[in-house]
Amino acid sequence: MGRADPTAVIFDMDGVIFDSEQAYIDSFRAVCEDEGIPFIEQACTDCIGVNRDRSKEIFEAAYGKDFDFPYYYDKVRERMHVLRFDLKPYVHKIILYLRSRRVPIALASSTREASVRRMLGEAGLLQYFDVVVCGDMVSHSKPHPEIFLTAARWLGAEPMNCYVIEDSFNGIRCAHNAGMHPIMVPDILQPDAEIGAMAEVVLPTLNEVIGYLDDKL
Repeated sequence: MGRADPTAVIFDMDGVIFDSEQAYIDSFRAVCEDEGIPFIEQACTDCIGVNRDRSKEIFEAAYGKDFDFPYYYDKVRERMHVLRFDLKPYVHKIILYLRSRRVPIALASSTREASVRRMLGEAGLLQYFDVVVCGDMVSHSKPHPEIFLTAARWLGAEPMNCYVIEDSFNGIRCAHNAGMHPIMVPDILQPDAEIGAMAEVVLPTLNEVIGYLDDKL
């Protein structure tokens, strides 16, 4: 992918803004223990970065078509709802940096809009995003590019001029499929050969992302 001046930066939320991915896995593990069913960690990790409908397909593939996904999903959401997640390192720094450079920013998360706005609002971050696109606002889950293309369109930005900050495999695939510049900041999963080839760069924290973008703004 050729180098281009960014006209926008699009953030994922879970695992990029909030340290919430492990809490999701831990919550499902606890629900499994409470309900006396086996815990299949691979199903949880495969759901990172996808929406509810795609998660249902993944869990039914792992547990069988009779798996009562809505019941267990609601149980996990009940546990997650009472948690307050820490921000990932340098979140405030990168957001304020981008705002100071007048770079439009969006948040594009597979999580439902009500939860996204609640979490961002409680963290005092909602006001900084020009656009928020959520999993229940689009028809297709990541890695389909719809959510990122929607964010770019609402920002008035060309996809080729958008940088996407993601932690998940499906998120990097989504940004790649959208023709954008995928920046991976790994959380739970380290990139394999496929994801490493799709990512424009893999960086350890958002602080390094600032440095990477600095000579491109």
